[in-house]
Amino acid sequence: MPPQYFSLKNAQFQFLEMKKILFPTLILAASLAAAAFTFHKNTPPVAEKIKWYSWQEAAEMQKTAPRKLLVDVYTDWCGWCKVMDKLTFTNDTIADYLNKYFYCVKFNAEQRDSIRFDGKSFGYISAEQGGGRNGIHTLAYALLDGNMGYPSIVYLTEKYERVVVSSGYKKPNQLLPELRFTAEEAYKNTSWNEFMKVNGVKE
Repeated sequence: MPPQYFSLKNAQFQFLEMKKILFPTLILAASLAAAAFTFHKNTPPVAEKIKWYSWQEAAEMQKTAPRKLLVDVYTDWCGWCKVMDKLTFTNDTIADYLNKYFYCVKFNAEQRDSIRFDGKSFGYISAEQGGGRNGIHTLAYALLDGNMGYPSIVYLTEKYERVVVSSGYKKPNQLLPELRFTAEEAYKNTSWNEFMKVNGVKE
């Protein structure tokens, strides 16, 4: 399964079409997250074991020391994102593997900052402009092909070819095979589903 370059053209979407897709989805997701994760509201920050970069920082480092990229696309209101930060990304095996083989990017899908990449500008689309309940960043939209679910992990090669998008909460034992699939370039010889099956990960 050869990796696919994530299309920057996908960021040039029609606002009205995006609004019809995103608005109901984000309303439901926000409601579920608020109901299920109220107890995380006052949870203190978790000490970070992984070296996280901004998109711009990772892109700059790629110029001199290329690595695979793991982009963790999240939102501030996403309860499962917080659980994954606390229970998965603090796992020593996961942290060591990521720090060794990846540049890890934390990307807030609702951030306001504009980003210049590959000759194109990506920015924030407000709710009034059709960006869903809280607005959306067009780079996040491009990375996920408009499938705005959180958390979502996007795996990219050194050339920004998208290997796969993995959506939803992952325990450490579920995440490690995904990391290996990309870092060891198993995608060149086998499918994602077959690799996960062989490594005991259930769909």
